[in-house]
Amino acid sequence: QVQLVESGGGLVQAGGSLRLSCAASGRTSSISTMGWFRQAPGKEREFVAGIYWSSSVTYYGDSVKGRFTISRDNAKDTMYLQMNSLQPEDTADYYCAAKRDRSGYWVTGLYDYWGQGTQVTVSS
Repeated sequence: QVQLVESGGGLVQAGGSLRLSCAASGRTSSISTMGWFRQAPGKEREFVAGIYWSSSVTYYGDSVKGRFTISRDNAKDTMYLQMNSLQPEDTADYYCAAKRDRSGYWVTGLYDYWGQGTQVTVSS
């Protein structure tokens, strides 16, 4: 009932910035929480950032806190991830996700909808 499409990934040098976008469509009124997750080769998918759709309260994983900013534009049904001070360790496939409640915003398995992912590569 909800479709998510990520965009904005690409190649960037260490210290650079990227902004990822996630466009939601379908029954977007059912979304209570949205988040960004990432997965590097050979590693588990990890929580990056989350946001409560109505209140805009945000949460961040320890590895990105202070460097990344999650936000949303309700009028456009779009979520963003502004990534600054990128490092090679940030290289991964980044996924947009949404869930119908506010429980476990950091838990991959609790999300109801997922995008296809967008690749971010940071070189030194």
